[in-house]
Amino acid sequence: MDEKILKTADKPLICAKNIVKTYTTGTGEDCTFYALKGVSLTIQNGEFVAIMGASGSGKSTFMNIIGCLDKPTSGDYFLDGNNIVNTRLDKLSEVRNAKLGFVFQGFNLISRTSAVENVELPMIYKGIPAKERRERAMEALKIVGLSGKEQNMPNQLSGGQQQRVAIARAIVNDAPVILADEPTGNLDTKTSYEVMDFFVNLNEKMHKTIVLVTHEDDIAGYCKRIVRFKDGNIVNNTANKPVYSLEGRQ
Repeated sequence: MDEKILKTADKPLICAKNIVKTYTTGTGEDCTFYALKGVSLTIQNGEFVAIMGASGSGKSTFMNIIGCLDKPTSGDYFLDGNNIVNTRLDKLSEVRNAKLGFVFQGFNLISRTSAVENVELPMIYKGIPAKERRERAMEALKIVGLSGKEQNMPNQLSGGQQQRVAIARAIVNDAPVILADEPTGNLDTKTSYEVMDFFVNLNEKMHKTIVLVTHEDDIAGYCKRIVRFKDGNIVNNTANKPVYSLEGRQ
């Protein structure tokens, strides 16, 4: 596909078409590793999608591509209607900051920086004035239930609280898409469910589109669609009736 922009009628928020990603592991015909083998997937505005698969299945490679952290070897990737495959690296950072919020397994907080200052970071890159940054960061922390913890350093917060700071940071720029890579991987079961409740609220009440990588079936159970990867291909793509709370778990 050569179009730089999808037609409005055909414009899902995320649209990957025939994505191939290869890595060279040496020289010769047998030294090309196919991490993705022509993957196509569309995600509409407001969806909550789990990406699952064993280690080496291609799920993390796919997430890196839709997160504009890597580029495919071939294929097209449309984000909000724009084909970003040929976007310059300096422009990709602008796309990430405007369209995507990230939540990682390891929280990725700056250790010597307070909770509110960690949340302010994406707005600094966007050039938002200091007063507005602070107001928006405080409001984001309030949304995730951390009022009163704004000045705490990461080592003064529990794992679940640190992940909520990361969620606040992901939503503070009002990006339409939240990409979460194993966001409960470092948390105990109860705290994992509490964090997932925040993702449900982001999806249901704030209308965020969420794509979440997990290897845990109970965490995927919170999502509305489950996409499974195996050996660089999508092998299953099905709707799911989500479980929203500990009380409602099946």
